[in-house]
Formats: sequence, structure tokens, C-alpha cells
Amino acid sequence: MRARREELGWSQEKVGVLIGIDESSSRARISRYELGVHEPAIATARLIADALGVSLPYLYCENDAVAHLLHALHQLPSEQQARRAEQLLATFR
Repeated sequence: MRARREELGWSQEKVGVLIGIDESSSRARISRYELGVHEPAIATARLIADALGVSLPYLYCENDAVAHLLHALHQLPSEQQARRAEQLLATFR
């Protein structure tokens, strides 16, 4: 989450405000999520993912390379996502 936010050049406060957190507490809440002190509810995580332009699984991925792969797939038009994912999976068989 932090890497994507920084990639966009956004502050923690901006992300918090975009998802509807009060401006006075948005930085602290997003910081706690990024540090793993607190885990957002799924509904909140979806809002964060949407604001950052990533898929929900991206936020929970522990491996940066896999997260980047998920993000690349997420950026494709929906009709191409399944085809590309199947092509990638075929390389592992």
C-alpha cells in the first residue's frame, strides 16, 4: 500500500480523505494500516484499493514481485485479464 501511495506521490492524509476518513485523523489511520498496526475492514480495504487504482489482493500480497504482477493484470481491460492469467498459469504446468 505504501509503495503504491508513494508511486502516486500522495500523502497518507490524501488517501485517507479520498476514502472518507476525517482529515484530522486520516494520516494516523493510514499510517497504522501501512505499518500493520491495524488491519482495515474489508470494506475499507476495498476503498483504499480503489483509491490507489489497484486490486484488493494487491494490498494483501506479501511479495513485491507478485504484487506488481497482480497490478499489471488489474490494469488490463477485463476481457484480457482472464486470457493473460491463463497464459501465465500455463507456463507453470
